[in-house]
Amino acid sequence: MADFDHIVNSLKDRYDIRVRRWRKTMTGCAWRVYFHDGRAINWVEAPYPKSPISLAIFLHEIGHHVIGFSTYKRRCEEEYHAWVWAIREMKKLGVAADRRVQERFARSMEYAVAKAMRRGIKTLPRQLATFLPKAA
Repeated sequence: MADFDHIVNSLKDRYDIRVRRWRKTMTGCAWRVYFHDGRAINWVEAPYPKSPISLAIFLHEIGHHVIGFSTYKRRCEEEYHAWVWAIREMKKLGVAADRRVQERFARSMEYAVAKAMRRGIKTLPRQLATFLPKAA
């Protein structure tokens, strides 16, 4: 089992992230809380990184803060860019995005695109076309 403590601590410091709690499941959430005095706190929940897949999920949630919540109009597009950022960051950190990470990325994007389709998205960004449901 790899020791990702230094990665976790350096990313939390670099991007001013607070962890609300470490999840036992392979899911995550990212949000920002704004206060009346102008302060903002960046929060994430994710599994504690112990393997490439849990690191990818943790990085994906940080990626939402890095790219910004209002940078992309479509939620599925934001998800795509958060995943791309996470996988690129793994490479920079010297951790290979193994088969499980790639499969999780694909499944997550297929879900996000299918959800956008159900909700009536008018135009799908070109880079997301590969994640269209097979019946579409």
